[in-house]
Amino acid sequence: MEPILFQPLIKQARWGGRKLGQQLGKTLGDATDYAESWEICDHGDDQSIVADGPLSGKKLAELVKDHADELFGHGRSASQFPLLIKYLDCNDTLSVQVHPDDELAEQFMPGENGKTEAWVVIDAEPGSCIYAGLKAGIDRAAFRQAVECDQVAECLNLVTPRAGDCFFIPAGTVHALGRGVLVAEIQQSSDLTFRIHDWNWVDAEGNPRQLHLEESFRCIDFDAGPVSPVTPAILAEEGGTRREQLVKSSFFGIERVQTSGNCVLSPTGQCRIFMTLRGSLLLETEKTGIDCNPGTTVLIPAASPEIRLHTRSDESGEFLLASVP
Repeated sequence: MEPILFQPLIKQARWGGRKLGQQLGKTLGDATDYAESWEICDHGDDQSIVADGPLSGKKLAELVKDHADELFGHGRSASQFPLLIKYLDCNDTLSVQVHPDDELAEQFMPGENGKTEAWVVIDAEPGSCIYAGLKAGIDRAAFRQAVECDQVAECLNLVTPRAGDCFFIPAGTVHALGRGVLVAEIQQSSDLTFRIHDWNWVDAEGNPRQLHLEESFRCIDFDAGPVSPVTPAILAEEGGTRREQLVKSSFFGIERVQTSGNCVLSPTGQCRIFMTLRGSLLLETEKTGIDCNPGTTVLIPAASPEIRLHTRSDESGEFLLASVP
């Protein structure tokens, strides 16, 4: 099975902007609140559609059902593609929120998954921030009091992000992406979010969004503490190509690759997702050629042949490889 390009699903939200078009090449309308580009998705009615090639027009759910061996590897199957891949443009600060783990998600919404996620920062404006975890020493009682007194922000671990930072956010971690960051997100296939605090935002009619305090307190891991950017582990460095391990978990792995020339992605028998962060690359096999500019996402099936990558200019290219366990 050749590498697959899907049509992105563009989502609007009050905190979105226009960077998905300006910096990642997504086709947008005239609005100013484009928040998310769902690149690879098999979540209920939200379905990635194959953009071209012999599988053009097929939903990702159909590939999971009808081509499991090629997609995941011989003898493997799944009821759903396990990851949801996104880009997010945070033109305003998101709500303070938490996601359940698999066990709690099933209790709240049968059939839904938990949501462990990771962000890789593509761009961070001066003064931008990320709230990642609770400050050390904040326990259930202290946080409950802070919520009641509208002092949630004082409990959050505030980080100044830089382009290239990666944050691993396990289910149960209190978090909020702040104004001015553009990120790539790899997560479990789930859309179950519980809001704890919404910065006292109200809509044009003066109505706030619903909060989910009791659900949130059931989900929060008060032992998790503050989250810092991960320290990349160098996997290999040769011939102008550098490979780093950013995340290795039971839900997904993430590698970052920087290359100043040509490199090869050999078959691994594992499903992977390729996300272009920087530069212009040509991804090709004997039968397929895909131009990969910042924002291009490609699904690499377990049965993919060898892939060759060529940089298109004097600049180096940078991309992520997310692996499906």
